[in-house]
Amino acid sequence: MNNFEQGMQRNDANFVPLTPLSFLDRIKDVYPNYEALIYQDRKYTWKQVYDRCTQFASALSKIGIGEGDVVSIMAANTPELFEAHYSIPMTGGVINTINTRLDVRTVAYILDHSDCKILIVDRQFQKVASEALAQVDREIVVIDIDDPHAGLGELPVIGVLEYESFLLTGDKNFNWVRPKDEWQAISLSYTSGTTGNPKGVVYHHRGSYLMSMGSVSAWNMPNRLTYLYTVPMFHCNGWGYPWTLAMLHARVVFVRNIIVKDIFDLIDKYEVTHFGGAPIVLNMIANTPEQDQKPLKKQDFCNDSRGTATLVNFTKNGIPRV
Repeated sequence: MNNFEQGMQRNDANFVPLTPLSFLDRIKDVYPNYEALIYQDRKYTWKQVYDRCTQFASALSKIGIGEGDVVSIMAANTPELFEAHYSIPMTGGVINTINTRLDVRTVAYILDHSDCKILIVDRQFQKVASEALAQVDREIVVIDIDDPHAGLGELPVIGVLEYESFLLTGDKNFNWVRPKDEWQAISLSYTSGTTGNPKGVVYHHRGSYLMSMGSVSAWNMPNRLTYLYTVPMFHCNGWGYPWTLAMLHARVVFVRNIIVKDIFDLIDKYEVTHFGGAPIVLNMIANTPEQDQKPLKKQDFCNDSRGTATLVNFTKNGIPRV
């Protein structure tokens, strides 16, 4: 034993497991009243986001969700999916985001293979979700997301619980669970299953923390940026940005569907500085019909699915030049 191994053992005073949950815990104290999430007519500050996540975590724990339990979520890019990246692991549980484009058989396989206890699902996907649940030989508690902005009229109810009502059953002062070990799982994702059954990929708290930090330097991301969430959060947890954006006390603008006119309108209205997208999304934006274009005010930074940071220059007529 050398000198540096004497009296320097790990203890609560000098060590804490890394977790991206700490970003939200910090921001609710440092920037509580900063605008955080914007979706249609809904707006939340970072303190409100923290309170909602904590209360939802409490509600989950009351129905038995704890360490290592998987909670699946099949949803569009709305605040509920963002919040789930905190509320589920705040119970010690593991978030499983399900690709909304998958077929019934594949979704059923994921629900079964992941051993998920709860499925949170947007009613837009009720047909696939309901048929997939029928193929799983055990009971899964279902929590519906009822989004009036889905634009699909009255949609059938899937589960007996509804997201906002369920949230209210939780305690606001819930003492949420920090990971005992930074290698503890935080997320379970699946491949799309194009070459067979989907393969599960586990992220741990440490890896997600480091990935969130790495994105900042890789993209030169500043504090207080405004991020348009065009990347589906079921893709690798939205590239880890639900956690990165809290660290940077960003303003997050959600777009439910990839409609280029909506993208132009939101970039203009909220002076978006950053967004992400696969090359096909960038191609859609670059070839926007003239009637949907809008003169935009600045340069925007875009990160594509290959991890490439790109500067997007908008010309006078609004057409982006990548």
